[in-house]
Amino acid sequence: MNTLNDAPSHPTRYAVLAAICLAALVLPMSFTGGAVATPFIGQTFNAPPTQLAWVTNAFMLSFGSLLMAAGTLADLYGRKRLFLWGITLFSVVCLLLAAAPGMLWLDVLRGVQGIAAAIALASGCAALAQEFDGHARTRAFSLLGATFGAGLAFGPVLSGLLIEQWGWRAIFLATALLAGLSLLFAAPTLRESRDPHALRLDVAGVVTFSGMLVTLTSALILAPEHGWGSSLIQALLVAAAVLLAVFIRVEQRASPPMLQLSLFRFPRFIGVQLLPIGTCYCYIVLIVLLPLRFIGIEGASAFDAGVMMLALSTPMLVVPIIAAALTRWLSAGVLCAIGLLIAAAGLYGLSLVKSAQPVQAAIAMLVIGVGTGLPWGLMDGLAISVVPKERAGMAAGIFNTTRVASEGVALVITVAVLSALVAHHLKASTVMDVSALAQQLVMGNTRQATAHVPLESLRSAYLAGFNTLLQLLAGLTLLTGVVVFVFLGRRDITVVPAPVLEPLS
Repeated sequence: MNTLNDAPSHPTRYAVLAAICLAALVLPMSFTGGAVATPFIGQTFNAPPTQLAWVTNAFMLSFGSLLMAAGTLADLYGRKRLFLWGITLFSVVCLLLAAAPGMLWLDVLRGVQGIAAAIALASGCAALAQEFDGHARTRAFSLLGATFGAGLAFGPVLSGLLIEQWGWRAIFLATALLAGLSLLFAAPTLRESRDPHALRLDVAGVVTFSGMLVTLTSALILAPEHGWGSSLIQALLVAAAVLLAVFIRVEQRASPPMLQLSLFRFPRFIGVQLLPIGTCYCYIVLIVLLPLRFIGIEGASAFDAGVMMLALSTPMLVVPIIAAALTRWLSAGVLCAIGLLIAAAGLYGLSLVKSAQPVQAAIAMLVIGVGTGLPWGLMDGLAISVVPKERAGMAAGIFNTTRVASEGVALVITVAVLSALVAHHLKASTVMDVSALAQQLVMGNTRQATAHVPLESLRSAYLAGFNTLLQLLAGLTLLTGVVVFVFLGRRDITVVPAPVLEPLS
C-alpha cells in the first residue's frame, strides 16, 4: 500500500506533515527567490558585488551555523514550541524584508531570516520524526524532500513572475503568506514532544562554531576584492582555523556537546554527511549561479530565467518519491551514489553546450536534476536512521547544519573560483585590473563592465570561465559519489547505539 500506515495512530499526523511540508516549501523559495532577485536588488540600491553576495550568504550563514543549536533547543524546550516560534519569526522578518530601505538593512534582515529558518527546520524535522516509524517515516521524509524540490523547482519561476509584475519586494510578501499558512496548520495539530534526557544548550559550542563560519565565509567573499595575500584575508583565515580548533576542544569537554564528535567514528554517519556536500556542488550552486548568468549575462527576463531553471529543478518534484520506492530493491546508499554519478555526467555535458543551444542545455540540466533527486529524496531519512529516535533533534540538527553550512561555503567558494576563472579570460581583452570586472560579471552586472570592455568579450570570458567551473564541479561530484558508495553501499542500515551519544567525560 502507498499510505503512511506504519506509525502509531495519530488522527492529525497528516495535518502535521502538511504543516512541516509547507515550511519546507517556503525555505528553498527564500533561497531561490533571493538568487533571482539579486540583480534587481543591485539595480535598486546600486550595490557593489560584496554587498550583493551577502543577500544569499547572510541567510545561508546564519541558517547553517545555528541548526545544531536549534535541534538541541527543540529537544530541550519542545519541538512544537520551537517550530511555532521559528515560523512566526520567519513570517515577520519576510514582511520587514519587503520594506527594507537599503542594502545594510536587507542583509541584516536576511541574517535574521536565516535564524528563524534554522529554528523552524530543525524543530520541524524532529517533530515529524516522532509522528512516523519504519517505512512510513522513509516515505514521509521523501515527501518532505519532494516538497523541498517543489520550492526549488517553482521558486525561480514564481520569483520571476512576481518581480516582473510587482518588483523584487513581492517575493518576501509571498513567502510570508506561505509561512503563515504553515503556522495555521501546525498550531492546532502539532503535538509537543521533548527528549527527556536533554540537558542545557552548549553555548560555547554555538559561539565558536558560528564564529568559525562567519570568519571563513567573510574571508572567501572578500578575497577576490582584497587578494588572498592581503593581511585582512590572512587574519580571517587564521581566526577561522583557531575557532575551529577551539570548537573541537570545547565539544570534547562539553556535557552535553552540541556536536557529538564520537559519531564520526562510524563510516555510515560520515557517508550521510557527505551527501548534502555532494548535492551542493552539483545542484545548489547552480540554483544561484544560473539565474545570474541567464539574467545578467545572457539578457533573459526574470520570468524567462525562471522557466529555464525548470529543466534543472522539475525532477525534484518526482525523483525523490521514486527514490524512496526504489529502496525496496536497492540500498539507499547505492541509489545515492548512482545519483551523484548521473549528476556528474550532466555537469560535464552542460560544460560542452554552447550559449546558442538551449535544447542541449535543457537536456543537460535535466540530467543534473534527475541525478541530484536520487540522494535528495533519501538523505533526510538516512540522517535520522543512524541515531536513536529520541535523539532525532540532534541528528536533524547535525545533518541540516552540514547541508546548509556546506551550501553557504560551497557557494562562496564557487563564486570565488568563477571570479578567478573569468578574470583569467578577461586579461586577453583589456590591460586594466580585471578582478573588479570579473566580480561584477559573476553577480550578473554587465552595466558598469561594458564601459571598459565590449559586451561580447565580457560574455565570452564569462562563458569560458563558467564551463571550466562546471567541469571542476563534475569531477568533485564524481569523487563524492565514489566515496558515498564505499561508505553507504551496504543494504543494511546500522543504527548508532544510544551509549555512543552520551556526553563525553
